Formats: sequence, structure tokens, C-alpha cells
Amino acid sequence: MTSTKKKRFIANLLYERDKLELLLNRVGYTRRMTLNGVAGKWSIKDILAHIWAYEQYLVDRLHEILHNQPYTPCKTQTALDAFLDEFGYPDFGSSLLDDETPNEWIIEKFRNVSLNDVVAQEIQAFSSIIFALETMPEDLISRNNIYNRTIKHTYEHYREHTHEIRHWLKTNGIQLK
Repeated sequence: MTSTKKKRFIANLLYERDKLELLLNRVGYTRRMTLNGVAGKWSIKDILAHIWAYEQYLVDRLHEILHNQPYTPCKTQTALDAFLDEFGYPDFGSSLLDDETPNEWIIEKFRNVSLNDVVAQEIQAFSSIIFALETMPEDLISRNNIYNRTIKHTYEHYREHTHEIRHWLKTNGIQLK
């Protein structure tokens, strides 16, 4: 049985997600999603790729926790490179990473990927987070600080980037539908 705390948490996560998706739907036009300059040099597509990477990182850690598999953050550059090759995104848990290098790698990885494919991958990662949370027992969630980790890798990003997108739209005189 799902606890009330878990139900509330998932409802809050979905609410935050809905706010992001509503804004993206109101932005409309695919060409707007690929225009640079929304967040620094980033487009909305780049922002979605960035969000995907953090969500997929979380999904994989949740999967490891559910299956009692160990995760140790990378401690060497060789380990970071191997992690990147295995998972397809940086090891965000590693203290070796700075703030910019992983994001640059993600943007480069998705440069020639269509907006539709980026959106599909990001939606899949988010859906996997919801499934993992619904599946995970409350004691496992508590022991592994899952609620705070999920907030960090989901709606903290949503809020930050929603603000940037709104600011970009306003600065460029783009009216929302």
C-alpha cells in the first residue's frame, strides 16, 4: 500500500511537472524550442536534454537502490569516462565534475538529435521516476533520502528553467498562446 506521504510527494512532483509542461505547450512552435539564448547559449531543446540527463541519472540510481546494487561516485577521470560510456550521461555524483563540463557534454550529445526525440527520451525518464517511486517501499525511500534527491534532480530544475524560459519569452516579446 502506498503511504500518504508518498502519495503527496508524487502529487507534488506531478504538479511541478505539469507547470513545466504547460509552459512548454504554451511556447508552441518547434522553431521556438530550438532558438538559442534562452538560458545563456541554450535553447529550450538544450534545457530539455539537460533535464533528461539529471532525470536519467536519478532513474538509474533508483533502479540500483531497488535492486540492492551499489553505486559509488567516480573518483578518477578514467572512471568518469567509463561511466559516461556505460550510461550515456555524466556521473553527477562525482566530486570530480565541475558545473559546466557535464552540461557542455550533454548539449553536444543532443546537438543533432531531433526535438521530438529529446522530448520522448525526457518523458520516458520522468515516467520511470514516477514508476520507481511508486514501486519503492517507504523505508527504502527514507533510508536513501529519495525525496530530497528527487527534488534536486527534477523540480528544482523545472523551476529554474521555467523562470529562464519565461524571462526569455518576455525579453523577446513573445506572447504565450
